[in-house]
Amino acid sequence: MSTLQWALIGVGLALLVGVWAYHRWQARRWMPRRQRAAVASADTDGADGEAGTGDAQRQEPHLDVPAPAAARPAVAPALLSERLDVIVPLVLERPVTAEAVLQALPGTRRIGSKPFFVEGLPDDAADEAAWEALTPGRRYQQLRVGLQLANRAGPLNEIEFSEFAQRLQHWAEHLQAAVDCPDMMAVVQRARALDAFAAAHDAQLTFTLRARRAAWNPGYVMQHAARLGFVPGSLPGRMVLPASRPGGAPLLVLQFETQAALADDPSLAVLREVRLTLDVTHVPQDEEPYSRLCTLADRLADAMDGWVTDDTGQVLAAEAFDRIGGELGVLYDALRERGFEAGSPDARRLFSG
Repeated sequence: MSTLQWALIGVGLALLVGVWAYHRWQARRWMPRRQRAAVASADTDGADGEAGTGDAQRQEPHLDVPAPAAARPAVAPALLSERLDVIVPLVLERPVTAEAVLQALPGTRRIGSKPFFVEGLPDDAADEAAWEALTPGRRYQQLRVGLQLANRAGPLNEIEFSEFAQRLQHWAEHLQAAVDCPDMMAVVQRARALDAFAAAHDAQLTFTLRARRAAWNPGYVMQHAARLGFVPGSLPGRMVLPASRPGGAPLLVLQFETQAALADDPSLAVLREVRLTLDVTHVPQDEEPYSRLCTLADRLADAMDGWVTDDTGQVLAAEAFDRIGGELGVLYDALRERGFEAGSPDARRLFSG
């Protein structure tokens, strides 16, 4: 054979080897990662001359670890209250799952300005009073729906109740349940009476700290507040004194102008005043929130060279602090007698919204 023929044969063999190598690379590129690692290991062993056909088929070892036992889902306690909600039971033909109920509910859990809640009695409950918030993975033999009678937006009105009754009837049909709504006017009268009580016993105390001479800036205020235990809040220009109990409302709120907090250069923003607020009905009396309010207001005023004043700019004297403290004692007693002790879940729901 001539030299040209041998050269053409060589080129053809080179092309065949190239095509084979390309397809092998493509196959390994799209191979699952775990299988790719096993093939690579087999190739390496074969190159070392230490593995035969059986080694080329070797796979990663499988660890037979027993799966952990299924944990019981965390259960949220009941929230509905006879004092605060109109509660309507749903009589079910058969037990239902939490998932089926939640799927039937709308995305928003409010009707007008009032929140509503759904609770269930578990299928395996031994106590007829063992109501709980719906928990995925659980089955329920009974359901009840509650709509809040009043909050800071006012009492439940006729329009809100009518919408609630219509939605409730729709949910009942979807779940094949029977429902009997109470008389609308009786519910609305309850709501108005509760709202009247709430309006007479709501209290949010605010002390204003005003600069005596030099103005402040946000960084200066936040530095002094942080030394007293305040931490940044969720909104610009807001700091909170955290509760000592998990899940509790902030004991106090410190607030200043949002525009100053969002300024391009906060060090140049000018603050002449900041506000310290206590939402009385949201904080338990045994936390002594009013005493803390007075103490921290004085300490901040001293540290920043300011005055403690009321909303009108009048400097608060010691007699004013004592008078307010006495009025708060009467308020705490009235809330406790009505079943809305300050800081309790019912009180926080009633005085919100």
